[in-house]
Amino acid sequence: MALVALRNVTKTYPAAGATGSPVVAIDDVSLEVEPGDVFGIIGYSGAGKSTLVRLVNALEPATSGSIEVDGREITAMPERELRRMRLGIGMIFQQFNLFDSKTVRGNVAYPLTVARRPKAEIASRVDELLDFVGLGDKARSHPDQLSGGQKQRVGIARALATSPRLLLADEATSALDPETTHEVLELLKRVNREFGVTIIVITHEMDVIQSIATKVAVMDRGRVIEQGDVFDVFSDPQNPSSRRFVATVVKGIPSPAELAVLRERHEGRIVTISFRDGDSSQASVFLELASAGVEFELVYGGINDIQGRAFGHLTLALRGSDAAIDAALASIAARVDVTEAD
Repeated sequence: MALVALRNVTKTYPAAGATGSPVVAIDDVSLEVEPGDVFGIIGYSGAGKSTLVRLVNALEPATSGSIEVDGREITAMPERELRRMRLGIGMIFQQFNLFDSKTVRGNVAYPLTVARRPKAEIASRVDELLDFVGLGDKARSHPDQLSGGQKQRVGIARALATSPRLLLADEATSALDPETTHEVLELLKRVNREFGVTIIVITHEMDVIQSIATKVAVMDRGRVIEQGDVFDVFSDPQNPSSRRFVATVVKGIPSPAELAVLRERHEGRIVTISFRDGDSSQASVFLELASAGVEFELVYGGINDIQGRAFGHLTLALRGSDAAIDAALASIAARVDVTEAD
């Protein structure tokens, strides 16, 4: 059974003025998040990602549709039950949202204090989590004494305080530098792997999805336009908006403008060979070209790895007789996709 299930969910805001039209922020969205998933939701600004998060933790009500969390329908749930339900959902934010007046220990303890847990239990849990995120020596520090990465680690520890089954990460790495982003993502992987926490990651950064998510939904203007395993969506995106996102981290087939530059710089026929995990290896393709007496030069593209599965596009400049090139490409095309530039 899905841990989170949205079915035909819509969220509409009233018109801003007398002559305006209602704003549809979420438009007939359906998706399921299975226990143990790291589920990425990606889209440009204004796509509806953050609104979707607020619907999942019931900070805002859906206009229509069904939302189930851990098997319970939450759209008509009374506020008292919603408060208990939210204890099973952790949340981390782009700007950390820490209490400046509290120490690191006080910030992590806060959800447990609100839940009226015994003091001994709170102390033990806070120690455990600070050790887990590597901040045991910062317990008495205040947020203004921490780096951005350390603040986010505190945010993660606080989000885990009540032992939630679900963690929502809303642009959690957008304010961090690349090295710190990598460290935080590795920590979230540990949260998923060691605690079994299901994570929904909201982001506009495709490389974040590539490095951490198992499944992804692409949003555009309030709708989910594509969803599935990250490998499938990245290696073979079906929607134009999805292809634009993938192009930010994966070099595909050169555009006409890029192709014109490649022609100026390299002699020969320009061919793009697309690889997916399980297809013929790069080595066998290169060996076949060499055996046919075809010279080749890598001029564009690259290979990506998503959780141990490789895919990518390599654009080559081929030099040799047309007959030799045609024969080699015909043989290679039986195993992998081959696109020759016009």
